[in-house]
Amino acid sequence: MGVNLSDVTRLIPCSVALLSVATKERRDVMTCGCMFVAEDQPFFIVSVAKHIFSHSLIEAAGEFAINVASEGQAGLARKVGALHGQEIDKYQKLGIQTEDRGAGKAPFIKGSFASIPCKVLTSYPVGKYTVYIAEATDFAVDGAQKPVAWYGDRYFALKDEVR
Repeated sequence: MGVNLSDVTRLIPCSVALLSVATKERRDVMTCGCMFVAEDQPFFIVSVAKHIFSHSLIEAAGEFAINVASEGQAGLARKVGALHGQEIDKYQKLGIQTEDRGAGKAPFIKGSFASIPCKVLTSYPVGKYTVYIAEATDFAVDGAQKPVAWYGDRYFALKDEVR
């Protein structure tokens, strides 16, 4: 009996983020998972496929924003992941509202649970991906929103504490 090793990634719950990135000329948004490196330093890890448009923008800008998706954005996370930013402006196509942070700055996506602008510290090529380690430079939280997690190829709202 064969085992599909890619199924193992569906066993670990992970965050759902809308990674936004911009240069002075272009912008893009992609769906990703992210995790923190340690609790006492605001460092995060994200991986980005080398062939997608966000990758080239991150390389040019040296920064991005992690917009932690809220339960109202699960559908948006699915749609963003299915479109290609080189071909279209996902913000315009999907009606994504943003908080403009100035030319060349990654926009904050309205309706997100949290928005965390990050500066790339280093990166590592890993197969078809680049793994970025980035430092949070600020953050904004909308306490009225609830974050979502991805598990078993589905989205779940994080609402109740388990004791």
